[in-house]
Amino acid sequence: MSGSEPTADGGREPAASGAPALEGASVRRVRTAEGVELCVAELGERGRPPVVLVHGYPDSKEVWSEIARQLAADFHVILYDVRGCGRSTAPKPLRGGFTLEKLTDDFLTVINAVSPDRPVHLVGHDWGSVQGWEFVTVRRTEGRVASFTSISGPSLDHFGHWLKKRANRPTPRRVGQLLAQGAKSWYVYALHTPALPELAWRGPLGRRWWPKLLNRMERVSTDDYPTSSLPDDAAHGAWLYRDNVRSRLLRPRDDAYAHTPVQLVTPTGDAFLSPRLYDELELWAPRLTRRTLAARHWAPRTRPDQLTAWVGDFVRANEPDAEAAAGGGTRNGIGAPRRLPAAGAYADHFGGRLVLVTGAASGIGRATVFAFAEAGARVVAVDRDAEGAHRTAEMAALIGAAEAHAEVVDVADESAMEKLADRVRTEHGVPDVVVNNAGIGLAGSLLDTTTEEWRRVLDVNLWGVIHGCRLFGRQMVERGQGGHIVNTASAAAYLPSRSLGAYGASKAAVLMLSESLRAELAEHDIGVSAICPGVVNTNITNTTRFAGTDDKEEQRRRRQATRLYGRRNYPPEKVAAAILRAVVRNEAVVPVTPEARAARVLGRLSPRTLRLTARLRPPV
Repeated sequence: MSGSEPTADGGREPAASGAPALEGASVRRVRTAEGVELCVAELGERGRPPVVLVHGYPDSKEVWSEIARQLAADFHVILYDVRGCGRSTAPKPLRGGFTLEKLTDDFLTVINAVSPDRPVHLVGHDWGSVQGWEFVTVRRTEGRVASFTSISGPSLDHFGHWLKKRANRPTPRRVGQLLAQGAKSWYVYALHTPALPELAWRGPLGRRWWPKLLNRMERVSTDDYPTSSLPDDAAHGAWLYRDNVRSRLLRPRDDAYAHTPVQLVTPTGDAFLSPRLYDELELWAPRLTRRTLAARHWAPRTRPDQLTAWVGDFVRANEPDAEAAAGGGTRNGIGAPRRLPAAGAYADHFGGRLVLVTGAASGIGRATVFAFAEAGARVVAVDRDAEGAHRTAEMAALIGAAEAHAEVVDVADESAMEKLADRVRTEHGVPDVVVNNAGIGLAGSLLDTTTEEWRRVLDVNLWGVIHGCRLFGRQMVERGQGGHIVNTASAAAYLPSRSLGAYGASKAAVLMLSESLRAELAEHDIGVSAICPGVVNTNITNTTRFAGTDDKEEQRRRRQATRLYGRRNYPPEKVAAAILRAVVRNEAVVPVTPEARAARVLGRLSPRTLRLTARLRPPV
C-alpha cells in the first residue's frame, strides 16, 4: 500500500453545495493506492490526542455529528466516509472491493494523512466497530492505535469462533444462544441476496421509509441524519456483508488478538446483536474494559453525552501524555488527572455517569453515594448538613468516584432546589441518575400530630421528592437520552401502623408518585424506582420526632428506637446495593429488608392480617 495522496487542491475542499457538513469541520480528500477517494473531516485543535470515529452501515460520518462536536472541545477529532459512502468514492468493481483487508488500507491511509507521527484513538460503531476489530488485531497497525472503543459491532473472527464453539459442543443454553442470535441476524441473510437490497434501498426504503423507521424503532432524531446519500450508501454497503461475513465466520483467524486496550460498549436494547456474543472476549482482548448502556442500536444518535464521556475517559486513561490529554478543557471532567476505569460492582454500567443523591450526609444516602463512587460514577452529594455533605464527597473521591461534589440544599425549599437543578446542569450536566433519598422520621399518634409536624414531614418526605422528580425529570426529558430516578419510600408505605400514620402517609404518597411517574416517563426511556427499606441501622432515629411527647420523653424514645435499630443492625450498604441493582434492572418497587418483603407479600395475600398487625402497640 502506498502512502496517502492528497488531491490536487492541496487536500482541502469546501463543503459541496447542498451536501451535509459537520459545522466548523475542515474537509479534505485522501486517495488510496487503489484509487478510492475518501472524504475526511477534522474538528478540534491539532496537537491534541487524535480520535478517529468510524461509522457503520448504512450510515455516513454524519452519524457521529453530536459526539464529534462534543469531543472536539478537547480532542483532535477525525471522521471519514467509508469507501462507497457519503462523499467518498466507491471501488470498481464493487464485488471484492469491501474486504476487511482493503478497509484496513483505507484506515491506514487516513491516519497517515491526519496523524502521521502519533497513534490514534479509534472509536467504531456497527460496521465501523467490525472494521475496528480488524484494525486492532492485524500486525500492520501495531503502534498506530492507542485505544479502541467498540460500540455494537463484534469482530467477525471472534464471532466465528463463538459460533464454532456452540455448534461443535452444543448444550441447551448454547443452542438457545445460537437461535437467539440467528433470529437477530435476519437482515444479514437478506443482504446476501443478489440485487434485491440495492433495489430496496434505491427505492422507497432508502428514499422515504428509513428515516421514519429509525425514528419509530430507535427514537433517533433525523433532523440532519441520515444524509441524502443514504440510498447509494446502503446499496454499496451491502458488499460489506457479501465480501466478509461468510468467509470470516467459516474460517475465522486464530490470531485475532487485540494489541491495544479495548473499551466495549454494549447497548442492552440492541435489536441486532446479543450481549452473549461478547462472553469470552477477554480471551481475545486482555486489556478489556466493559460498559453497558441502556440504549438501542444507534446509541451514537440517542446517547451521545454518555458515549462522549466514556470515550473521553478512555482516551485520557490510555494517552501517554497526561497533560496533552487534559487539553485544558472542563467538560466531562477534562483536565482532571488520568485515571483508570473503576472496578466496583456495576462499574460497566455507571462508570463516568453523573449521579445526584439527596440526604447524602449520612445513612442510606451516604452509603448510596459511596456505592456509585466505587462504580466510577461522577457523584453530587446533596444535604442540608454542609459539613456532612462535604465529608461524603471527599470520601467518595477517595474510593473511586470519577468526580465528587457537595451541594448544600434543604430539599423542602422549592426555590433552593430550582437553583440546585440549574447549577448542576450548568456545572456538571444533566444527571443520569437522581436518588431522592432525603427524609425525616415522625412517630406517634395521628391525633397528637400537630399541623406543623404534618407540614414538616410532608415538606421533606414528599415535597422534597416532588421537587427532585419534577426538576431533574424535566431535564432528562429535554436531553432526550434517558435516565433513572430513584425515590426512597419505606415499608411503611404499604405496612399500616398505629404509630407511624403521618410518616407512612408521606411514604405511601412517594410510592404512588413513583408508580405514576414511571408510567409517564417510560416513553422517554427514563426509569423510576421506589425503594422500600424496613428497619435499617441509620441515624434517622436520632432525629425522629415523637408527636405528643415532651422533650424528656422524646429523648427517651429516641434512645429506645436507636437501640432497637442497632440490635436489628441491617446495614445501609445493603440498601445502597439494592438501589444500584434497581437502576440496572429498571425495577419498579423494591422492598429491601426481609420484613419489608414479607409485609409486601402479606399485603397481597392477606391484607386483613396486615391490618390486624397495625393495631399492635409499639414498645414504649
